[in-house]
Amino acid sequence: MNDAHANESATKNENTIGCPAVFIAAPASGQGKTTVTAALARMLRRRGQVVRVFKTGPDYLDPRVLAQASGQPVDQLDLWMAGEAYCRQRLFEAAREADLILVEGAMGLYDGEPSSADLAALFGLPLVIVMDVKGMAQTAAALVAGLAGFRDDIRITGLIANACGSQRHRELIEAALPVSVPLLAAVPRDTALALPERHLGLVQAEEIRDDLEARFDAGAEALAAEGLGEALLSLPPVVFSPAPSEASAPPAWLAGRTIAVARDAAFSFIYQANLDLLERMGARLHFFSPLTDRGLPACDALWLPGGYPELHAAGLAANAALRDDLQRAFAADLPILAECGGLLYCLETLTDVDEKTHAMLGLLPGAGAMRGRRGCQGMQTAELPEGEVRGHAHHRSQAGGTPAPIAHGRRQRHPAPGEAIYRSRRLTASYLHLFFPDNPAAIARLFGADAADASRSSEAPPTDSTLDQTKECHA
Repeated sequence: MNDAHANESATKNENTIGCPAVFIAAPASGQGKTTVTAALARMLRRRGQVVRVFKTGPDYLDPRVLAQASGQPVDQLDLWMAGEAYCRQRLFEAAREADLILVEGAMGLYDGEPSSADLAALFGLPLVIVMDVKGMAQTAAALVAGLAGFRDDIRITGLIANACGSQRHRELIEAALPVSVPLLAAVPRDTALALPERHLGLVQAEEIRDDLEARFDAGAEALAAEGLGEALLSLPPVVFSPAPSEASAPPAWLAGRTIAVARDAAFSFIYQANLDLLERMGARLHFFSPLTDRGLPACDALWLPGGYPELHAAGLAANAALRDDLQRAFAADLPILAECGGLLYCLETLTDVDEKTHAMLGLLPGAGAMRGRRGCQGMQTAELPEGEVRGHAHHRSQAGGTPAPIAHGRRQRHPAPGEAIYRSRRLTASYLHLFFPDNPAAIARLFGADAADASRSSEAPPTDSTLDQTKECHA
């Protein structure tokens, strides 16, 4: 058997699959990664190709924009929050159906632990740098050369110069680039291509769907004129393999249970991976709108995720019928998980972005308010009585007058206590956004699964936790 046949046989035996893939990175935030990634996805989709897009890090807004552009679901990839096996399996599954995989990075290429570069290196993903070149020319080439030479375990295949001012601007950058990192495209400086933003990031895709369509199409045309689709599809395929641990699905701990999930313009920070896990554990999901529904659906547990309640506080306060139903569910000891915006909704009052104060649910003592441009963000582990679950915090509000927390998040790289975690009756509330697949057994217990059953396959602490009840939150 010759080497080629031996390699082919090994590939089949290992159940691997090859697919062109590109990691879209940048030297910093704000360079236009999402704009370019969405335009690439739309360009190839218009050509009839299947593009699967992933977003690095804990992000709710960008994935929904990218899902609209690509017409495909978009999952998060994060080595700390989700783990290598999870990321490996998602990429493998995408490679089975895609003509091209795009992974959009977070922050700068080398920022964070683990960084975008770490993820690209682990899975052998070639990198394309997106850089806002406004106000520079040859210096852009110097920055790219520095990024390319900083580590020897990654491969940067080219530069997309964003916000390029003219043909001459393009020529100056292209002439200065090293031969190994060619200029793949120059995106013109045009406000019609940029994606709208607000205080926590991009404006939600659902709010500006038609506007986004116009921006996607304009970006797709700009990149198609550069011949970028052919360049990316002709890259050597990346070989992806499944994660062995994915073979064992979580038990049906939530079989027969209905979980009501708040989902509307005020509550929309929901990982698709979280919904998928709940359904794999047997739960039935019933979505409802705290803004417009006048009654709570019949359910065994509730999830109030994060979102923008500060933009919709008046509407939430006006829906007295649903507020009464939620208060009755709390009094009846239904399990409730409230994350970030959900926490604000559970407090007594919320002062919105216009500094007007509105009555909220009153399930927890305390008042929520916006605090300008200062915010809190970062990766943390929620030290819950049901078990530890990794997640993150990202908010520009504060909660005051709250009760003593039962625990705090444990920061990824800092010794100070993280976000406070509150428990009242069967309500668990915190600023933390949890990534459910990190600890399915703990999540099952949060939503009312039998603790003994869920513990049999978990190494989580017992439910009678003796965590310190009196720590101050320094988030």
